[in-house]
Amino acid sequence: MREIWLALAVFASLAAASPAIAQAPPGKEAAALAVTGDDRILGNKDAPITIVEYASLTCPHCMHFDTEVLPKLKSKWIDSGKVRLILRDYPLDAVALKAEMVARCAPPAKFYPFINALFENQEKWATAKDPQAELQKLAMLGGMTPKQFSDCVADKALETKIVNSRLTASKELGVNSTPTFFVNGTKFEGAPTEEAFDELLSKMTAK
Repeated sequence: MREIWLALAVFASLAAASPAIAQAPPGKEAAALAVTGDDRILGNKDAPITIVEYASLTCPHCMHFDTEVLPKLKSKWIDSGKVRLILRDYPLDAVALKAEMVARCAPPAKFYPFINALFENQEKWATAKDPQAELQKLAMLGGMTPKQFSDCVADKALETKIVNSRLTASKELGVNSTPTFFVNGTKFEGAPTEEAFDELLSKMTAK
């Protein structure tokens, strides 16, 4: 994992130094945002509005959105079938990478419950002396066995896939912070508050 994380750190520094990488051609943006079989969809899979969120599980701002804002948006927009949310991995550090691997190892139906549990308990595991041990405790509460957990965090293919998710977002979409949102392919600007999303989604559904 050290080699993969070092490569990611080098890429991030190059991306910050190179203005050419900040804006991808429109075709590449659409391809990067296209829904794939790896995506976990919260809500109606055929909803007319898609919110793609790039988040890190160690990011306090992402935790705030998930625990304070998303439940209200879910009640009003997602549960009504008007909006679907897709959370994509953008780990800011090695601890977030392991946490995102754990969430990805959960059955698809348990992905968002795992994400919610990880965000709600972020302060307990993200800064713990042994974050992986704390992650294992949460995973076992969610139904994982110790072997399933150990196999998951040792899965190099999954690790590479999550790192590549971040690299693609950085290179093709100019993502450089979390959380970053795209609504039907357009980058959401401003603070991700309930009021800001309500205003945007109201305008989109009124068309």
